[in-house]
Amino acid sequence: MPEKKVEIDELRDLGIQMVAADLVNNSIDQLAEVFARFDTVIGCAGMVAGRETPMKLATAALKSGVKRYFPWQFGVDFEVIGRGSPQDLFDAQLDVRELLRAQDKTEWVIISTGMFTSFLFEPVFEVVDFENDTVNALGSLETSVTLTTPEDIGALTAEIVFFEPRFRDQIVYLSGDTVTYGEVASLLERVLGRPFKRNVWTVPYLLQELERDPTHHIKKYRAVFAQGRGVAWPKAGTFNAQQSTQVTTAEEWARANLATSSA
Repeated sequence: MPEKKVEIDELRDLGIQMVAADLVNNSIDQLAEVFARFDTVIGCAGMVAGRETPMKLATAALKSGVKRYFPWQFGVDFEVIGRGSPQDLFDAQLDVRELLRAQDKTEWVIISTGMFTSFLFEPVFEVVDFENDTVNALGSLETSVTLTTPEDIGALTAEIVFFEPRFRDQIVYLSGDTVTYGEVASLLERVLGRPFKRNVWTVPYLLQELERDPTHHIKKYRAVFAQGRGVAWPKAGTFNAQQSTQVTTAEEWARANLATSSA
């Protein structure tokens, strides 16, 4: 893909070396051999190879003897949500946390970011229905969600890697913004200059929807976010707020990305 080649060329120009490995087909031992050359490994692959990917990478990282591991947990607070939630993928993330906590050779850092800001506005998520100028609030209009852009997550993760005093065996929280669904409707009205209807999808309604279609990933996410546990935290207590690092708010993101496309 031409875009990927441009990306790789840009990284090479910065003096960054590419190392090839196959997360799907390589064994844990083969991946461990790749990781062993480095001091720090940061997981950025998501669930690309299925729900086993995070555990496979974490196991390989520990086996490699790497000093520090940042697993792919750039999202919600899985422990507050707990096991057995509507989104079963989250249980796999809790397995990774248990694995990391059960050892003391490799330091680990988990970065909780909430939802990627752009995802809240994705048509597939259906929270914001631009065709009908409606916000479908998950749970209630007062339910909150923490949002951070991938660009901010990348920059802040780099800052956390080199931060002194060093983060060890702990969870670090980020937030570009923490907003209620009612506030999302209001910011859309400000940005787009037209009224938005406010509709509520209650937890029972979303669980019923999921029951009808139990393998539907988006419906799983909607039900979890509607429950409101572990999906939002005050911005004031986050790493970026404590460091006074400039991050993109939901309204700033909307002005930059929606003001023309959805007007």
